[in-house]
Amino acid sequence: MDGSSTLSVFYAYRDAPERRAALEQPAGAPERDRLFGLDEAVLRGVRVKHNLERNAPPGWARAVDARVNGLLSRTGGYTGDFASILGSLRDANAADVIFSTVDTVGIPLILLKRIGLIRPPIVYTAIGLPERLMQLCGEHMRRLYASALRRTHTIIAYAESEAEWLRAWIGPGTSIVLFIPFGVKVEAFQPVPQRVPEIDVVSIGADPRRDFDLLTTVATRRPELSFRIVTTENHARLLGLVPPNVIIETDIPLKQVRDRLAGARVVALPVRDNSYTGATTVLLQAMAMGKPVVVSRTRAIAKGYELEDGVNCRLVEPGDAEALERGVLDLLADAGAAASLGARARKTVERDLSWERYTNTLWRILSDAAG
Repeated sequence: MDGSSTLSVFYAYRDAPERRAALEQPAGAPERDRLFGLDEAVLRGVRVKHNLERNAPPGWARAVDARVNGLLSRTGGYTGDFASILGSLRDANAADVIFSTVDTVGIPLILLKRIGLIRPPIVYTAIGLPERLMQLCGEHMRRLYASALRRTHTIIAYAESEAEWLRAWIGPGTSIVLFIPFGVKVEAFQPVPQRVPEIDVVSIGADPRRDFDLLTTVATRRPELSFRIVTTENHARLLGLVPPNVIIETDIPLKQVRDRLAGARVVALPVRDNSYTGATTVLLQAMAMGKPVVVSRTRAIAKGYELEDGVNCRLVEPGDAEALERGVLDLLADAGAAASLGARARKTVERDLSWERYTNTLWRILSDAAG
């Protein structure tokens, strides 16, 4: 959608090195996709601020953060990044709407709103919130967090299963819980037909639910195949020793992620079952590049992402090494079937899962909340 707006939006991000690095990149850089549509909002004429504009939160905010999180931990609550939110409280309250992109900052925002320190409406993105809420201890804490969540204008989930769980847990109230599928820039992630794949199987991901152990089990069974795992240093450390046919890479830029996907014959994305992730970001990137993908059928992607086993991907049960191995081997054995699967995957994301569709949906939600 074109058009301008006088809206002002405060973006709340998790304070992480990759997020700060993305903010330092010029508009249009691949890493800017990690900013959840901030650049697209600017193009609409929106005034934007965020909580990472300082190099670090002020000392007083860090001190309050330590005390509040200590109190929450002792009383059975779930903690978050109060420091960066408190340090940018003036900018947050000057906005027409606050967009929380992750629970790490969303939880502090809703608790601060409950006591009156946050005034604008909050659009809250839940990414694994059920797993966090299940850690609350005691009925008092559960009522506190449910009450705080009801004070949001809209809660967004990227998985239908997560949205359904949250509606039931929060109960009746004023907040709206919506499922919106994530998206991918189909013009940035395109097939590279001239590229000759040099690795049989590539797996990429950073979230804690990735099941790289399952993939290394398959690699051990299949020493004739080559595997590449791209992940974080922490994930790599937890994997320990891997079979000699597995290459491990850590913390590479997004441009190289595209290169690694282009160089794969098959993309394998094993994920432990959970409510919020099915390796969604990398799944959509690989599909946009026309790659045949084998992915775990978690609750997060079972509905809402137009995935069909054997049509535009291969879906296997989480934790099932034999099913994962069979899916990979079938695609490696039949290049024609793999190419057809990849072509249909590309059509699926072009039709239903583009970045434009995702950011347009966000724009409507933020506009409604501000209005």
